Amino acid sequence: MRVAIAGAGAVGRSIAGELLENGHEVLLIDKAPTAISVERVPQAEWLLADACEITSLDEAALQRCNVVIAATGDDKVNLVVSLLAKTEYGVPRVVARVNNPKNEWLFNESWGVDVAVSTPRLMSALVEEAVSVGDLVRLLRFSHGDANLVELTLPEESALAGTQVGDVEWPEDTSLVTIIRGTRVLTPSREDSLEAGDELLFVAAQAREEQLEDLLSVRREDS
Repeated sequence: MRVAIAGAGAVGRSIAGELLENGHEVLLIDKAPTAISVERVPQAEWLLADACEITSLDEAALQRCNVVIAATGDDKVNLVVSLLAKTEYGVPRVVARVNNPKNEWLFNESWGVDVAVSTPRLMSALVEEAVSVGDLVRLLRFSHGDANLVELTLPEESALAGTQVGDVEWPEDTSLVTIIRGTRVLTPSREDSLEAGDELLFVAAQAREEQLEDLLSVRREDS
């Protein structure tokens, strides 16, 4: 897979390193000469250019990329890069970094963004995930389909504890994708039973989040 990353700062270089370790082809783009540090990620391609310019993106052969990541520290730049990648070059997957949470509402399909990653929101979500039981925590927003990756730790008193996945009437537009149980990561089947303390990860439409939280957190009636 070929991936272009706009922004060769610490975030961009870190992403590039991870992708290269997984066998992907990576191009780092930055307009600041001081950011071009080939020795830090020598396996990547490097391009000194303004990623907001069509001529630069032509030189980067963006139409050959499977994914573009807009990872600069400037939200305006990330939006422009995302829009150009999607509309001018038809890149299948565009991921954009959100620096200021107040701008998060802009990072959607109208600007060519498939996945928006807000560092402040993600850090907050990880804190909530670590301390919350029975509360739905939004980890990641997908622009297409208005869906989110959400997590909930099943509380001890949940009526669903001990219930098989296939016997639960899940809300529409929700999908249970992973069960984290201790150190194990499970791909759920219909026969798997839910246990108190399970971390459940769903892809869910935003309109269904409250319904999903109510279903998972419902308490057993006292006998």
